[in-house]
Amino acid sequence: MADHDCVLTIDQGTTSSRAIVFDGQGLIIALAQTEFPQIYPQDGWVEHDPEVIWATTIDTARAAFQEAEAKGWHVAALAITNQRETTLLWDRATGEPLANAIVWQDRRTEAACEELRAAGLEPDITARTGLLLDPYFSATKLAWLLDSVEGARARALAGELAFGTVDSFLIWRLTGGVHATDATNASRTNLFNIHTQSWDPWLLEQFRVPMEILPDVRDCNACFGYTASEWFGRSVPILGVVGDQQGAALGQCCLMPGTVKSTYGTGCFVILNTGQQAVTSQHRLLTTIASRIDGQVQYGLEGSIFMAGAAVQWLRDGLGIINSSSETEQLAAAADPQNSVIVVPAFTGLGAPYWDANARGAIFGLTRDAGPAELARATLQSVAYQTSDLFSAMVADGVAPDRLRIDGGMAANDWFAQFLADILNLPVDRPRVLETTAYGAALLAGQVAGVYGDWSSVQAAWQLEQSFEPRMGMAERQVLLSKWSNAVRRVLTA
Repeated sequence: MADHDCVLTIDQGTTSSRAIVFDGQGLIIALAQTEFPQIYPQDGWVEHDPEVIWATTIDTARAAFQEAEAKGWHVAALAITNQRETTLLWDRATGEPLANAIVWQDRRTEAACEELRAAGLEPDITARTGLLLDPYFSATKLAWLLDSVEGARARALAGELAFGTVDSFLIWRLTGGVHATDATNASRTNLFNIHTQSWDPWLLEQFRVPMEILPDVRDCNACFGYTASEWFGRSVPILGVVGDQQGAALGQCCLMPGTVKSTYGTGCFVILNTGQQAVTSQHRLLTTIASRIDGQVQYGLEGSIFMAGAAVQWLRDGLGIINSSSETEQLAAAADPQNSVIVVPAFTGLGAPYWDANARGAIFGLTRDAGPAELARATLQSVAYQTSDLFSAMVADGVAPDRLRIDGGMAANDWFAQFLADILNLPVDRPRVLETTAYGAALLAGQVAGVYGDWSSVQAAWQLEQSFEPRMGMAERQVLLSKWSNAVRRVLTA
């Protein structure tokens, strides 16, 4: 491959669609991003318009592609990384969606999960999938669509419909009909057996999902087809697909068992690499596929928090007390240290390790002198506290990480990164490249295309930007965590 070859990554997220072009050193050549609206039909429901997902994706991808090629680069391959679990159903003949996408945050299927739980099925489901029975995952969302869209179930059985997570939908649209996903996205549906590496007939029966609508499951670094020439003026191979959190783990070079990363985007997701061993959590963490590369599976232990950057967005869009997320750093630093406001951002329930779909957000400890600074600080702190809950669960499962790599938008906030190190009592490392999700996907495609060397050379090239060492005393840490635990107990319903 030529020196000017590069990789275009589509990073389709929960609140925005982005496209980033990386060169052979992992540096960004071009970037385009467009935010898009969230749809909240009723309490606990979250939807996206699939046509808006597609329009923002293709617009940003073409903009980044054209910018890179105008600078003399050649896009040799395309990669896709995406919000996981979000569920779409579309017509095989036309590619048209049957309904809005049901987003991973959506909680409408809690009653369906409770029915399966009451029937005693959760242990068997967890044994096969590594997941819990929760509305977070795709299976109950898909069953809901099949039951709620008129004629959908009959059409699905007749082979007229296709199901997919966001990656599958984008692959279908880009290629003109390839129906495929990768193993990491498949592992988030509650329909995929992570031990046999295949769709599980027993799971399909329990969730009432017909095999006819499921995509082909491929390695993360497989060929997923070629883009139609209408999109970029020529055909480009899609050579890497990975769920966003697993992409971040690859981009952070968490390649060895025991390495751990935490991504702070819309939500917060911690993945600990457990190598070829699928570790079963006794403390309600998830066992997931970290990667499947050239047929080799690596597993991860994951904790999922629903509200991280989304809680900061609430300060901006819901309360209007900031104009941009970056303002929270200065506000948090200026907050009254004697004021002990606690925010529990359970806007769509609480994720790991609580898994309470019906919990709702609350603010505790408000006094007359609490203002924007105190609310901003408490919101940042809530994300660190939730991360601490995940690490406590990992330690209880017998896995004790000794340091943490962070990425995502909130990772750029020095105040937050320092508080996180303090509350975890661990060193927190921030890499030079914060776009680790997109970079991880680019590495998959770029290695196939010859843009990058092997994983050992990638690991050697990983660069630290700053390390945050814990400075807080044990007594202060315990007081803060105790206040947080008390606040969480007061919003739990499960």
